[in-house]
Amino acid sequence: MKTVNGHEIIQLFEEFSPKHLAEEGDPIGLQIGKLNEKVENVMITLDVLENVVDEAIKNNVKLIIAHHPPLFRPLKSLHTDTYQGRRIEKLIKHDIAVYAAHTNLDVASGGVNDLLADALGLQETTVLLPTHSEQLRKLVVYVPKENSEELRNALGKAGAGHIGNYSHCSFSTEGTGRFLPGEETDPHIGQKGKLEEVREEKIETIYPSSLEKKVLKAMFTHHPYEEVAYDIYSLENKGEATGLGRIGKLQEEVPLKQFAAAVKETFGMDGIRVIGDMEAKVRKVAVLGGDGNKFISAAKRQGADAFVSGDIYYHTAHDAMMMGLNVVDAGHHIEKVMKDGVAEYLAKKCAEKGYIVNIFASKANTNPFTFM
Repeated sequence: MKTVNGHEIIQLFEEFSPKHLAEEGDPIGLQIGKLNEKVENVMITLDVLENVVDEAIKNNVKLIIAHHPPLFRPLKSLHTDTYQGRRIEKLIKHDIAVYAAHTNLDVASGGVNDLLADALGLQETTVLLPTHSEQLRKLVVYVPKENSEELRNALGKAGAGHIGNYSHCSFSTEGTGRFLPGEETDPHIGQKGKLEEVREEKIETIYPSSLEKKVLKAMFTHHPYEEVAYDIYSLENKGEATGLGRIGKLQEEVPLKQFAAAVKETFGMDGIRVIGDMEAKVRKVAVLGGDGNKFISAAKRQGADAFVSGDIYYHTAHDAMMMGLNVVDAGHHIEKVMKDGVAEYLAKKCAEKGYIVNIFASKANTNPFTFM
């Protein structure tokens, strides 16, 4: 077991929600404070309002991970007698760092939109609007036959060899490796100045470019040679598509009225807005956390019977009606599912690493709306 600092926590988090998935211009990453301090308590929140900051202070939190960036637009001034200034002043005085993961957490596998789809019980889910396709690369490495299994397993654990729902995919061929150790070498096999022939295995596997450092580290760590013979190739194959929103199917077809009631109950809402014929049948559902106004056409194109999102404008609702798309506006705050989802993920990863840290979801309410 070991104590950790903010950098180590964020490194684990970014394996789950990497920065490169964010939309251009999205103000993500460390926004307030520093990460090189010891961290005992980490709090996950949707928003960083003053009540959330007070909760963090009460619980001796030194790192907040938020979905909505508290500094979404550049500040021209900072007056500590205003709400914005008072909130930031409290964070700085109590040495609390704030890290934001916005559209990258929306897009990430297992992120906001997957959590929403899971909560709704959607099956066979795919991306609603693809925004990014990872560049794939192929690794070819030569290793003594007796060390091949260990190396293959290490590469697989590092994320190499993922094809669809399959992991640890690789291909091997056997052959003879030859090398002549020089005077300055310390060969694992053979002797200095003597040409050596070794029964070796050639392992071929693929990996997304974002995992290159991790995959190569695993290769060098688990390869017995002091000089590893390997090749890396860029591939034309398309990697896994990531993007905004999800679309999938309910277990069975239900009327819109019943589906909307289930959405309300699932997310613990006091009220929701529904657009469409309450008796219309719903089976295929699109869901997107946050502001869904720009995505109704994408939902319709992919054949959704209903679209679950938030912040739908009056005229956008008319557009949905005219195109025959049922909409359940459950509000922006349904993204709160990320609090427990991220907390559970990070707690599990920290336990695997043996980190001594407490990670928990904020209990403060940040929903600005009350239904009468």
